[in-house]
Amino acid sequence: MQPLIDNARTFGQRPEEFAKLAEGQSPQVLFITCSDSRVVPALITGARPGELFELRTAGNIVPPFASEHPTSEAATIEYAVEVLGVDDIVVCGHSHCGAVGALVRGDDLTAVPAVRDWLAHATPRPAGAVEDPAVTEGVQSHVLTQLLRLRSYPFIEKKLKDRQLTLHAWYYEVHTGAVLAHDTASDVFKAL
Repeated sequence: MQPLIDNARTFGQRPEEFAKLAEGQSPQVLFITCSDSRVVPALITGARPGELFELRTAGNIVPPFASEHPTSEAATIEYAVEVLGVDDIVVCGHSHCGAVGALVRGDDLTAVPAVRDWLAHATPRPAGAVEDPAVTEGVQSHVLTQLLRLRSYPFIEKKLKDRQLTLHAWYYEVHTGAVLAHDTASDVFKAL
């Protein structure tokens, strides 16, 4: 913890670098990814403060849209699309994902009921080889399922229809740093 504290102390000693951020934000991209500490959106994309609007959830899950009892995830997505006017949404899964791995393997999650109940939003259960530690196939199919879930949000459906929004499916390999994007024409994840 001490190195993090030391950096935080010196970080605020450069106010001239951050003064412009007080004027507001206008990110072009909503980046939805896993809470995993190995996935750092700004590091992966090279984004500077204010360039990405991030939503991090266990397993990069987009919950079903429910206007009566909205989730914080749905509120974040709505704010990014309707208020900030992002042009793109990236759902980025990653190799060695514990959440998707647990789903693929059918792990018993009774000891972590909040995790179990959250992962229930990931339906259908991702396909994939149980013996693959990177859970590549499972994560990639899971990311595509989350894009379909996004399409069911009424405000996203409208923006897509009006060609004001583009959705992207990415897969990040934590063990290599490579980023693959889903190519809709070939239905394959390819290097960016």
